[in-house]
Amino acid sequence: HVGPGGWLQRERDGGVRGWLARGQVIPAHPLALTSARTLDERRQRALSRYCRAAGAGGLAVGVHTTQFAIRDSSVGLFRPVLELAAEEIARAGRPVAAIGGICGPTGQAVAEAALLRELGYHAGLLSLAAVAGDEAALLDHCRAVADVIPLVGFYLQPAVGGRILSHAFWRRFLETPEVVAIKVAPFNRYQTLDVVRAVALSGRDDVSLYTGNDDSIVTDLVTTFAVEGKSLRFV
Repeated sequence: HVGPGGWLQRERDGGVRGWLARGQVIPAHPLALTSARTLDERRQRALSRYCRAAGAGGLAVGVHTTQFAIRDSSVGLFRPVLELAAEEIARAGRPVAAIGGICGPTGQAVAEAALLRELGYHAGLLSLAAVAGDEAALLDHCRAVADVIPLVGFYLQPAVGGRILSHAFWRRFLETPEVVAIKVAPFNRYQTLDVVRAVALSGRDDVSLYTGNDDSIVTDLVTTFAVEGKSLRFV
């Protein structure tokens, strides 16, 4: 398999962390189906090439709402969809971050992370929507996945299945060295500030803030957040 890893090596080489820190547009990859509701490989590749040609600095696969169901074992599309995107990213001729979605309970999440690593993906966007337990259990879950692949944290809005996560959770989450970025998308200014404050107070300057707040994308991108003498921006 020709994966995308040659341009941006995994976190042990520092490549993806630095690339994300420069500020990239990373669209969520939709799913292309035929009229018979089977994978349309030609159009699926075309969607990847479109994003690539438009100048996207990364591609997030397995995270779009149209791709949630590819994890169903009866469908059998999870690996094929990941492979097609990885092959097209590898043909970009320039750095493009390959970010794969990771979800489900710990066993499933670790297995998905291992597949992403096998296919050359640079990091995993970790959804906690389906993880049971308190915040301590969530942190154990995150650490288990981080042992396999670098992490992009994901604050998903509760209206579409996410859960409210405290400022204290994000402070503890940032103690995981493999965290390279956080996608902040709770659609709530106070919850967004919880994450920004956590990054500022963590003492880390190697974790990039990405906005997925569709209701305030411009606000996030033009605002300088001042937290106890530190200035942070979404990249």
